[in-house]
Amino acid sequence: MLYHAYELHRSFLNGASAWATVAAEVLTNPANPLGYLGMGPVAASALEVFAHATAPRGKPVFGIDKVAVGGKDWPVSETTVLPKPFGDLKRFHHAGLPANAPRLLIVAPMSGHYATLLRGTVERMLESCEVFITDWHDARLVPLADGRFDLDDYIDYLIEFLEHIGAHENGAAAHMMAVCQPSVPAFAAAAIMNRNRHPAAPLTLTMMGGPIDTRCSPTTVNDLAMERPIEWFRNSVIVSVPMSYRGAGRRVYPGFLQLAGFMSMNLGSHMISHYEMFKHLTIGDDDSAQPTKDFYEEYRSVCDMTAEFYLQTVEEVFQKHSIPNGEFRHRGELVDPGAITGTALLAIEGERDDISGIGQTRAALDLAPGLAPEKKRYYLAEGAGHYGIFNGSKWRTKVAPVVEEFIAAHAG
Repeated sequence: MLYHAYELHRSFLNGASAWATVAAEVLTNPANPLGYLGMGPVAASALEVFAHATAPRGKPVFGIDKVAVGGKDWPVSETTVLPKPFGDLKRFHHAGLPANAPRLLIVAPMSGHYATLLRGTVERMLESCEVFITDWHDARLVPLADGRFDLDDYIDYLIEFLEHIGAHENGAAAHMMAVCQPSVPAFAAAAIMNRNRHPAAPLTLTMMGGPIDTRCSPTTVNDLAMERPIEWFRNSVIVSVPMSYRGAGRRVYPGFLQLAGFMSMNLGSHMISHYEMFKHLTIGDDDSAQPTKDFYEEYRSVCDMTAEFYLQTVEEVFQKHSIPNGEFRHRGELVDPGAITGTALLAIEGERDDISGIGQTRAALDLAPGLAPEKKRYYLAEGAGHYGIFNGSKWRTKVAPVVEEFIAAHAG
């Protein structure tokens, strides 16, 4: 019933958003004298903020048309090179890259948002790398006939994607970057591939704000996962997809619940952001309001994830701490991070990260005793929050150069 109640509420808001948009346009029409008097501009701005907040949203596009390298703009091509039921492997390339440019697999989180949340990450790394990214699908659109998808499947996808890059892209092994939640499956995939001496094992693995050991500097997110038993999550937040979607009947953790959780964690900050946008619109400063609009356009675009993946992640990563406790298994086999001897590891954390606390990602370096010290590096991004380590000015000018330097130092 939860999903159906949401759909009913969503239908009401869609209509309200449309009417608010019409009303705002009428009030801001130059031919309407009310738009210049009294509360006209204030009412128009309030309606525009409401319309933007309640508008329906689908899957965004990456929309990376060009990238500037060496003072020249290079057109960017975007292609799907390996389609899979639960996620595709996308490739971004431009002619300004040298033939021997490193190949980087960016692992996007499957956590309620689309991979386009990492648009800025892809755009910046395209300056020096041929970039691939995991473009995860909305679980409510994946038919039941395509089977299940859990943490084991996630790891299998990463290994298959790395194999594809190694086999089809000049035979060169790739580098891998995991942003937030996928640091755990990426770390596990690297351990498995190193153990098996796999030729496509990543040359480097960069983990950014990842929950490798959530016992270090626990955050609100970590506390919420620990407060209740796994059965509570299974019975309280898992629902069936309604019949109106291709994935009808699939058990999922809905994206709208994930978004509601994130919004409530920092409700004050979100309210201030919208108030600032309202003030900019009131005085006609659309340019200052646009960045806030762009951020929430992406932030509110959410997708569902399969119940089995969500529940397994909560239990193994946040409750049992299986990786740091040496108990994490893939397809029944114990995953030993000590087997990592060839893949260089870079752990990046944000000084002000309120989702993955300081030390949680760095823990991966201590869990790989078989890796030479010169193949390990830790970087703390001063003043950066969770999103700041992979998006925005700090990412572009401070963090990305560290990643590029690390990739160049371990190019194979």
